[in-house]
Formats: sequence, structure tokens, C-alpha cells
Amino acid sequence: MEPDVPADDEALDAYSQVITRVAAAVAPSVASLSVRTARSRGAGSASVVGEDGLMLTSAHVVRHASEVLAEFADGRETVADVIGADPLSDLAVLRARGDVPPPVPYGDAGTLQVGQIVVALGNPHGLAGSVTAGIVSALGRSLPTSNGRVVDEVIQTDAALNPGNSGGALADSRGHLVGVNTAVAGVGLGLAVPINPTTRTIIDALTRNGRVRRAWLGVAGSQRPLPADVAERFRQRTGLYVAELVKGSPAASSGLRRGDLIVAAAGEPVRSATELQRFMVEEAIGQRVEITVLRNGALVDVVAVPRELDERV
Repeated sequence: MEPDVPADDEALDAYSQVITRVAAAVAPSVASLSVRTARSRGAGSASVVGEDGLMLTSAHVVRHASEVLAEFADGRETVADVIGADPLSDLAVLRARGDVPPPVPYGDAGTLQVGQIVVALGNPHGLAGSVTAGIVSALGRSLPTSNGRVVDEVIQTDAALNPGNSGGALADSRGHLVGVNTAVAGVGLGLAVPINPTTRTIIDALTRNGRVRRAWLGVAGSQRPLPADVAERFRQRTGLYVAELVKGSPAASSGLRRGDLIVAAAGEPVRSATELQRFMVEEAIGQRVEITVLRNGALVDVVAVPRELDERV
């Protein structure tokens, strides 16, 4: 009679089965990228996300690229064209000229929970087809980008990430793409841009138009608690404190003032800068937006007309 298997061994075996299943499903569709620019060469990773050769990677991986070569684990190689890149989300879309493996299905990072198993696949230090695993360490992190702006709702994981992993897949236990590995923040600390409705919209815009149009107000601020009566009325605890208005911006022209506490925009709650930014979509460009603020103890409505964001702003 075989001895009983200890529970810890059973758990380890189950964990191994998840990782091997995800690796078998996803790794064939993750490419190693060799990127040439006018001045140098670089490397990264990308995932096939469309039947027509569409691939997803990090914007910083293909920045200034003059040539991108993708190589897959089965030996397939193809030149890939940069269709569009969005530095503000650190996402870029490529299209392969040649044959590629089947796409990795999209997941939704909004369903992730801290402690959940995730698998990172990519090309660290040029070691193609590498697979590491870990857990979701935290959600809702912020990631500074090269132009000084911030990507919000970033996934933190302890799956080992190294140079070359950028642009590679972060997959959940079902083998669905829930993030794009984008940075190594320290030992045991990796970050990934999430796949969610917001980033799916960005990916679709890059695929269609090669760029993402965003609205812009020109408000800089921070989250602040609301007085109890206002919090009860609006059913929210915090608002966005206006610390600074960019000179000549739509916000400055609207009558917003430093020291205002924004509580709503277009009738929807604004609890933080992230929530205000969610209103700044293409459809808001040139449209009147009513903004409710708390000023000197009174609620005041101002009307702003967002302009299209210039990435240099």
C-alpha cells in the first residue's frame, strides 16, 4: 500500500500543474523581440493577441525602432511593424509580416486578487521562452513613465522579471493575458500594465489609428477627505484637491481655482486624480463638462471644455 501523500506535497503538485499548463498554452505565442534603432540595439518580448498577426508589447521596448524582429519558440521568425505606441500607458501594438502562432486570449485584470497565481513569460537577458511564476503581490500601483507621467492600476507581482521581460505576457491560471510586464522595480518586485476595459480601449485605438487621442484639463492635485455633510450627500469620502492649474489650460479658463476640492464631473463622483482622468477620453474633447467643486464651504459648478492632450504637455 502506498503511503499517504502529505498535504504540502499535494499543494506543490497542484501548483506545478497550473504553471506547466499555462506555460504550455501561452509560451508558444510569446515572442522574443530584437529591436534596432538608429543608434543602438535592444531586446524585449511581445505576445500574439490577434489572428491577423497583431502583437502587444511595451511602448518603451519599441521606442525609436527602425526594425523589429520577432522570434518564437518553434523557430518561426518574422519582421514586425510598429502599428502604434502609447507612451502614457506604455503599450504598443505590432503587426507581424509573417506567420505567427495562435493568439493568447485576453483576460481581465479587474478580476485579479492579491495572492492569486500569475505566470510571467518572456525573454529575460536574451533567454527566450523563459517562464517564471509567483503571486499578485498588490494591485493599484502607479508606474512613472519616461515622459514623467504615471500609469495607474498597475499590477505588482513577485514573479521574477529581468531586462528583456518587458512587453512579455503576465497570464492568470487559465492562461489568459492579464498584464504586460513592463518594469523591474527591485528584487522580488515586478510590475505589469493591466489588461482591463481601459487598456483594451487603448489597444483598439492603436490598432485602428496608430495613436490614442485623450482629452486634457490641466489639473494637478491630490486626494483629500470631504467634510462629513458633503461626503454623505455625494456618498463618497474623498475628492480631488486642486493644487495647481496649468497656465492657459482648459481648467484655468473654466474658473477652477487652486484650493478647490473637486467632487464630481459630468454628474459622476470624482474621488481622485485617477477618476478625473477616466473622464478624459476622446469623446470629451471639445465637449462641455460640468465640474462640481467645494469652495470656501459652498458647492460651486464650473464648466470646462477639455482640449486634446499634446503628449509634450
